[in-house]
Amino acid sequence: MNPSTTSPKTHMITINSSSNDSDQPNKPLLQKSPKPPDELSNFQISLKWCALDHSTYLGKFISYFTFILLTLVVPILTSFTLKLPTNDYPISFNKLVQLPESGLAAIAFFTLSAFFRNYGLKQLLFLDGLEDDTFSVRRGYTREVDKAFKCLVCILLPSFFIEIAHKILFFTTVKVSLPYMSPSVPLNSIVFVLVLASWVYRTGVFLLVCILFRLTCELQILRFEGLHKFFEGSDSNSKVIFQEHVRIRKQLWVTSHRYRFFIIGCWFTSTVSQFAALLMVLASKAEKTFLNSGDLVVCSAVELSGLFLCLMEAARMTHRAQGIVAIATRWHMFLTCSSAAGLDSNKQGKRQSPEANGGCDGESDNDSSDISTSVSPHDPSSFQTRQALVTYLGHNHGGITLFGFALDRGMLHTIFAFEFSLVLWILSKVVVLS
Repeated sequence: MNPSTTSPKTHMITINSSSNDSDQPNKPLLQKSPKPPDELSNFQISLKWCALDHSTYLGKFISYFTFILLTLVVPILTSFTLKLPTNDYPISFNKLVQLPESGLAAIAFFTLSAFFRNYGLKQLLFLDGLEDDTFSVRRGYTREVDKAFKCLVCILLPSFFIEIAHKILFFTTVKVSLPYMSPSVPLNSIVFVLVLASWVYRTGVFLLVCILFRLTCELQILRFEGLHKFFEGSDSNSKVIFQEHVRIRKQLWVTSHRYRFFIIGCWFTSTVSQFAALLMVLASKAEKTFLNSGDLVVCSAVELSGLFLCLMEAARMTHRAQGIVAIATRWHMFLTCSSAAGLDSNKQGKRQSPEANGGCDGESDNDSSDISTSVSPHDPSSFQTRQALVTYLGHNHGGITLFGFALDRGMLHTIFAFEFSLVLWILSKVVVLS
């Protein structure tokens, strides 16, 4: 890098330095760490365990083979080989949950495949640009990586325990039969293991993409927090703020472009499956038990958890992006008022004692000079620069968008109103039919 060129982060580090450190003014909390931590190790291990390693041809073959086996073959096989005791359990939602689980896993798998083919994991998580960020952003991002895996475990582990309890009860009740297969082969145990592996794979792939999206949003939130602190300094450089916001805005646009089909596909699949299940459950007169509807409860919980994780994180990110306008406006107002107050006090000081000005011209000139330099961002060009920055931020605060529509709180309210209307419509149909 050319030493004469000053990056935005260098300005941020210098301006946000602690005033108490007079000996080392440029060694604050926000300095860059000498060597970045290995943020990719946990993700690389997770990808290998989920058979999603596309770094080699062998890994890609294993990945596609595992996807076809556990997402398509095993659900279809179990749907046609299970013999349910229809007399005791007239309905079962086992077939109903196979389609949304496989659909979400397929959307997530092909999303990850496109990511690995076009970007790679490091570029996907914007780790290649993390070296230019401050130490506080790096430390916060490392903390969010650990928190992301805890969030994944908190969703996956309770669901796994409920699912395994249901499958144990389910396969002790049903019978698995295949033509041309010897009765001595423990088909129930084999299919039980395959079904459990299929559920773990499909659920893990779907939640992994949700976690990746959450991590990407968290990184931008950390950068916006650093940008918010940058406005606290009265000597903040408008050009540096503009350059930093352009960088964040570009990454938000890239994130929205990468994940838009995943979010829309998951929202559509979850909506259709949830309301189809609601209609079938309300329309059925049979008794609902853990045996015939336990997997439906687990499927619904996982779907809604992943979808809400994406939508809430996107709305949170968009809220931070939109809040930058109010902070910039307040900052602009503060500097403008400070400039006006400094000029008024300067004029008032000149009018108070004309004798002193006549006897101590040199001292009076020095005082006047000190006042004018103490409020330095106050010339017309500086005011126009700040005004232009506020105008720019007012027209570029979209955050996460889906084909131009911002995923903010207003969008969440619209989605909730739409879903609630569908629930009321289904309830009305069920009441009329009954």
